[in-house]
Amino acid sequence: MIIRRALPQDAAEMADILNQIIAIGSTTAYQHPLQTEEVMLHNITGTGVLSSIVAVQDGRINGWQSVEQWQGEAYIGTFVRVGIQTKGIGTALFSRTCEMLRQAGVRSIIALIRADNAPGLRYYARLGFVDFATDPNFALEAGQIVGRVHRRYHVV
Repeated sequence: MIIRRALPQDAAEMADILNQIIAIGSTTAYQHPLQTEEVMLHNITGTGVLSSIVAVQDGRINGWQSVEQWQGEAYIGTFVRVGIQTKGIGTALFSRTCEMLRQAGVRSIIALIRADNAPGLRYYARLGFVDFATDPNFALEAGQIVGRVHRRYHVV
């Protein structure tokens, strides 16, 4: 597996991975498919993007992770191709992300995780993220209350 910086030409495949996850539901707060251009702007080329990497195996992107600055904080998102989660892709991505963030002088990152996203909660806990807030009333557009956990990781 090769971990490398995400490139603009990766945006379509990154969007495909994310949109498959959105279609399944329950492991992302995203509720509507994203266009390639949106993924590119918010996760690869935008001015707030601090880090954006992909995991490539056999010429195919199997996962990606980006960190974007918003309201003075760094927020992380991790997306692994459906059907191959728990194979170490997210951990490998995170290791490289931390290297990049340390070089950029980023001190901490935040993960906002749906409270009903058990795999996401386990993943970020395993990496060492610590709860610092909760939003028990976080609701999806349809009104379903799923809650949200706010976790922080100190990079340096």
